[in-house]
Amino acid sequence: MARTSPVTAKARGLQKVRAAYGAALVLVPGPVIWLATGQLPSRRARRVAQVLGIRHLVQAALTAAAPEPAVLAIGGQVDAVHAASMLLLALVSRAGRRAALTDALTEAALAAASLSAR
Repeated sequence: MARTSPVTAKARGLQKVRAAYGAALVLVPGPVIWLATGQLPSRRARRVAQVLGIRHLVQAALTAAAPEPAVLAIGGQVDAVHAASMLLLALVSRAGRRAALTDALTEAALAAASLSAR
C-alpha cells in the first residue's frame, strides 16, 4: 500500500474543512453568519454567503482533483485576495464591518492553510 505524502494529507484535510465550510454557507447561511457575528443577517447577506459557499465548494473540488503545489498556491492566493477585499469592505462599511472582519480572518486562515499545504 502506497503511503500518502504529507502534502497530500494536508491538502485532503484542507479540502474537507473547506467543503464543510462551503456546504454550511450554502445550506444554512443565516445560522453561520449569526454564529460568526452575533448579528441577524439580511436576505442579501445570506445570498452573498451562499455564493461564497459555492466558491469554496468549487475550490475544494478543484484542489481534490489536482492537489498539486501550484493548484494549492493559486487557491491560497484567491483566499488572500478575498481576505484583502474584506478588509477594505470593513474600512468603508460600518454596518458590515463585523461580518467583513470575520470573513477576512476566515479567508486569511484558509490562505495560510492552502499555502502551507503545498
